[in-house]
Amino acid sequence: FFLLNVRIYLFPWVSLSPVPILSRTRSVSESDSSSFSLPSTFSAPTFLKNFYQGSSRPLPLADSATPKSNGEGRKRTFSGCSTDSLNTGGPPLTPRRVSWRQKIFLRVASPMNKSPATMQQKDRLDGNDLLPLSPLAPAVEEDPLATLLQPEELPAGERPKRTPEELRVLWKKAIHQQILLLRMEKENQRLEEASRDELHTRKIKLDYQEVGQCPKDVLAAWDKRLSVPVRAKTKCDMEEIHSALSQGVPKTRRGEIWQFLSHQYRLRHRLPCKQQPPDLSYKELLKQLTTQQHAILVDLGRTFPTHQYFSAQLGAGQLSLFNLLKAYSLLDKEVGYCQGISFVAGVLLLHMSEEHAFEMLKFLMYDLSFRKQYRPDMISLQIQMYQLSRLLHDYHRDLYDHLEDNEINPSLYAAPWFLTLFASQFPLGFVASVFDLIFLQGTDVIFKVALCLLSNHESRIMECDTFETIVDFLKCTIPNLTVAQMEKTISQVFEMDISKQLHAYEVEYHVLQDEMLEASPPPDDSDRLEKLERANNQLKRQNMDLLEKLQAARLKIQNLEHNMENFLTRESKMKHLIRSLEQEKATYQKTIERMRSCLPPDMLSDVELTEMKYNPNVKAKPGNKKP
Repeated sequence: FFLLNVRIYLFPWVSLSPVPILSRTRSVSESDSSSFSLPSTFSAPTFLKNFYQGSSRPLPLADSATPKSNGEGRKRTFSGCSTDSLNTGGPPLTPRRVSWRQKIFLRVASPMNKSPATMQQKDRLDGNDLLPLSPLAPAVEEDPLATLLQPEELPAGERPKRTPEELRVLWKKAIHQQILLLRMEKENQRLEEASRDELHTRKIKLDYQEVGQCPKDVLAAWDKRLSVPVRAKTKCDMEEIHSALSQGVPKTRRGEIWQFLSHQYRLRHRLPCKQQPPDLSYKELLKQLTTQQHAILVDLGRTFPTHQYFSAQLGAGQLSLFNLLKAYSLLDKEVGYCQGISFVAGVLLLHMSEEHAFEMLKFLMYDLSFRKQYRPDMISLQIQMYQLSRLLHDYHRDLYDHLEDNEINPSLYAAPWFLTLFASQFPLGFVASVFDLIFLQGTDVIFKVALCLLSNHESRIMECDTFETIVDFLKCTIPNLTVAQMEKTISQVFEMDISKQLHAYEVEYHVLQDEMLEASPPPDDSDRLEKLERANNQLKRQNMDLLEKLQAARLKIQNLEHNMENFLTRESKMKHLIRSLEQEKATYQKTIERMRSCLPPDMLSDVELTEMKYNPNVKAKPGNKKP
């Protein structure tokens, strides 16, 4: 009876003859008298174990006391289901071929390497307790395999018989769930690959040398602050934040720290309604077209041309940068796009996603008022240049006089520092530390960093005695800072406070401007003066463009020089290899000549004939031919 159920279970479409059924029943009954206990390594299907344990009948096993592998357990299962394996008196036969249905059955229904107690405990579970494998399947649907397993409490005569159609439906359900499992495994693999790609991209983004090392206790303190659920609405002690920031910032969490600092700033400073940006989402802005598209595309290759994330033409970095600049140009119609914003946006993209970078760019432009220096009139930039000149005049008079004697205005060297926030010329690790301070203290940081850089190099600047040497030193030598110089500059910026002086200089600039307007020429010359001012502003913009192009050209020249050095090194190695090969060839030729001289004339002629046979270009010597 049992084997009939197994045959129907495995092959529900095959009609069984009555003769094999009787023979199988008789062969099983002959072994009723022997007692049997299941070994711990037995790997037959669970419902077969339950059947034999409930009926106290032995399973037909070969060498059951010896532990076997999973593959051998499957073979014993197949032999236990066959007709010949139940005949105890006959000689052992080889098991039949495993069909594809049996393979599916073993994958779905056979638990391997489980103890009998564990399998019995699993068999007592109700099928309705199992969670559905598919979100589309109802939660109360019973497991098709659980319905195949017969409960132990029912005697053999009361077990319900299933029709071939019901078994076929159960098989379909089991196979469908197996397919769902395979799909879930593929989806998990895809998610793992996407996670690996994301980690690789993040590693490329953060490929720069940090300024100083962040201690473990400071890292733990940052983790604690960033793990607060409502950190965007909770005010923190700014002295503690200032102290933690001075001890170091982990670059892996720098983007989150910038967002945290922006939230703290907004909790303490509310932007007036008139100065707030339009309420437009990043995704909505990307769907629109901008008139600044050409200018943005031209500057993509100039923004961090040596960084791996932005160096690939129209790669992931350049596409993200284009989207960010395009969205901001549509958000801020007055500023649109200006050279310099691309470097600021690039630094943000290296530490966070596009949408978060867009929010932080809005914070820098609107909340910290950096957008003023990018307006078409550039009045704010002129005020900043005046403030920097006044700081040099008051605190470093000798350096100021030296620069004035050589007619070097701050706009020649400091304008790119202010417009790109030092990102266009200085190392990324130093720029990231400057951004940490900007998010903490605001626009004053730019003046502090510029003043510290000039004061730390004052003695070397004083040694330059011409216009060209001074400008070259300010643009090329100062940006190549060592790690010790970076740490010294950042520590000096933390200790410096010049907010009152900057405010006084700004008021002084406006007073001087009003005096100039009062002493302006008659109205007849006002048009000419406006034209000159517009021409002057245009020339300043062109000067800025040329400065950035010059910087990019210098970077390209450095790359080409490096490549040329590599080519020359390879060329010298190849020449050395060619000389060694030529020497080796000459040695081989001498060896061949010696061998020829040692050979008798008969063998030498045979060798020459062999050479002519395999190499037609070789001609035999007339004196060595056979007669």
